[in-house]
Amino acid sequence: MPMQLSTELGSIHVSDHCIAVIAGSAAMDCYGLVGMASRKQLKDGIAELLGRDNLTRGVEVRRVNEKLHIDLYIIVSYGTKISEVAHNIQSKVKYVLNDVIGLQVEEVHIIVQDVRVLK
Repeated sequence: MPMQLSTELGSIHVSDHCIAVIAGSAAMDCYGLVGMASRKQLKDGIAELLGRDNLTRGVEVRRVNEKLHIDLYIIVSYGTKISEVAHNIQSKVKYVLNDVIGLQVEEVHIIVQDVRVLK
């Protein structure tokens, strides 16, 4: 069910897929993030790293009382402070969806699936 925004010129319908793409793209701009991980359970203790074309598979969009709750499944870079990376991603995603698009994001949850060494 698309999110509906009303303006003086009419209404705008934004799909969950579109919200997921924008949230994933905003997260990918943050330092310390290797990539998005699959929302599926871990297979043999290894998280599946998704490419830029599969950003939506690492993002879950939920609506609670007309506000958005975003879950991001991520893989962080070894040697970075996980709490800082997560906080930066939360801030960036909330800013992009709230201020740039005009959607009301209430919560951004970060689920760290893995830590990878960058070569």
